[in-house]
Amino acid sequence: MSPDNVAIAMVYFVQGILGLARLAVSFFLKDDLHLDPAETAILSGISAAPWLVKPLYGFISDSFPLFGYRRRSYLILAGLLGAFSWGLMATFVDDNIGAAVSIFLSSLSVAFSDVVVDSMVVERARGESQDISGSLQSLCWGSSAVGGIVSAYFSGSLVEAYGVRFVFGVTAFMPLMTSAVSVLVREQPFSSSILFTGPESNRSTMGVFESAKRQILQLWGTVRQPNIFLPTLFIFLWQATPQSETAMFFFTTNKLGFGPEFLGRVRLVTSFASLFGVWLYNGLLKSVPLQRIFFWTTLVGAGLGMTQILLVTGVNRQLGISDEWFAIGDSLILTVLGQASFMPVLVLAAKLCPSGMEATLFATLMSISNGGSVTGGLIGAGLTKLLGVTKDNFTNLTLLLVLCNLSSLFPLPLLGLLPKENSKEVIAGDTDNLFTGCDETKVK
Repeated sequence: MSPDNVAIAMVYFVQGILGLARLAVSFFLKDDLHLDPAETAILSGISAAPWLVKPLYGFISDSFPLFGYRRRSYLILAGLLGAFSWGLMATFVDDNIGAAVSIFLSSLSVAFSDVVVDSMVVERARGESQDISGSLQSLCWGSSAVGGIVSAYFSGSLVEAYGVRFVFGVTAFMPLMTSAVSVLVREQPFSSSILFTGPESNRSTMGVFESAKRQILQLWGTVRQPNIFLPTLFIFLWQATPQSETAMFFFTTNKLGFGPEFLGRVRLVTSFASLFGVWLYNGLLKSVPLQRIFFWTTLVGAGLGMTQILLVTGVNRQLGISDEWFAIGDSLILTVLGQASFMPVLVLAAKLCPSGMEATLFATLMSISNGGSVTGGLIGAGLTKLLGVTKDNFTNLTLLLVLCNLSSLFPLPLLGLLPKENSKEVIAGDTDNLFTGCDETKVK
């Protein structure tokens, strides 16, 4: 394996293993800061904001070399920023604002490094055979999956044994791996860059802004075309339906007494379930028309989502199924379906990208998709607040689940916005290499 590929694999591995702190953050917001479900969902939505402007990071990295490098320097900077943010969480953060700022910075670190490493993958895949490109994709996906599985295995037990601050401290060392492997990136230095200024650099900067203006106008002209704008609108609305995950986390921990170690086991199961969902799509569904996949996965997902009501009302115990086993089974099935239903979003986004604007438009479409997911989280927070669901009052949680699951059906009448199968007006160019660095389900 080349040094470049080692660096790429390690950056993706770090993205996966940073999930180590996910449970710790949830318990920290709930138990240490004493936030309600609605407040937790709002803070999480704000903290996810860096994922909404991914094309900006690509433009910065491409146009403004730092210390002479467009990739290496930004990977170092992203790693240091991530270590700094988790270090704050491990030591000084003790209020809502501090937590929001620190989590925001950690999210910015991951989002920026994600865009930089995606660009590295695109550069190395360009002009290569499909076998080589596919191998590179497998390396990226596999590295992230291994990191996610490792983090899921240890996340709950470490919180249970040592507490959230310890987990934040351990997590602070992980982004430094990104900084460390950046030295393996082979890259020609630029003579003019940020912090290397002069008359020639100033002229170069003016040219960069002119180029940026042209790119923005070209991007806007592309996105506003109906055959791209309407499917993009569907992606946003499909992702923007309200979510109830935060309220269910409070219910399972405060009401059912699920501890960090058990929830870590659930995360481990869902990590494998996510991989199975990808396999299910690639093996059985990738030749099925997109409209049909969206219709059936949304319909089945809404029905299966209602099974959480059995857990809330205790019907599962009347059926002889313990809360723990029901939660594991329910999470496993919903994760498989969720991952299988998210893959068509990536397919659709790739099909919408015209030749010559693949990377920029794909990043823009994924940012819009992430924006829809954040919007859904905020709407869910509003519903949670409106229905009076708090950290110790779950009277209306059943109603919240019903509303969230039924609302997921609202985009179905808009399936006509999607391109018809084999529509030539939408598929403009080769899309084989557009799955580099896909967001998976990083936000939703």
